[in-house]
Amino acid sequence: MKPSRILLAALLLLPALSVLPGLARADIIEKPVTLPDGLGTGVLYMDDGLDKITAGVIVVHEWWGLNDYVRNRARLLAKEGYVALAVDMYGNGKVANHPQDAKAMMQQAMAHPKQMTARFNAAKSILRDQQYVNDHRIFAIGYCFGGGVVLNQ
Repeated sequence: MKPSRILLAALLLLPALSVLPGLARADIIEKPVTLPDGLGTGVLYMDDGLDKITAGVIVVHEWWGLNDYVRNRARLLAKEGYVALAVDMYGNGKVANHPQDAKAMMQQAMAHPKQMTARFNAAKSILRDQQYVNDHRIFAIGYCFGGGVVLNQ
């Protein structure tokens, strides 16, 4: 068989391979959410093909803010079958690029622990309201600053 025919056959078979177990590519839904009472925002991630009850995971960012790194961590959790909510503990979408700015934003947030708890609890409520989340299986992970937030909840 000529190489061009082999390539053509492979290209024609490629869509059929996606129906095999373990080879299907999951589409991840990324949905911005607004926390109640003006507490801020977050981003909800879940597999578009999710059809079973699963755990929910709150993902709390580092002192840099809700940046692409934390969003990608939440997206990876969704690819593994969880419903993940990356919550902005600064509440206003600020992201730092310099340690001095990150430190100032973190200190500002930490000066208002009741507001951080309210944001965390609002994220928990949003997860509990999701169709496929078992409200007895809500977990949280955090990175650096976010780890401290999680441990204090």
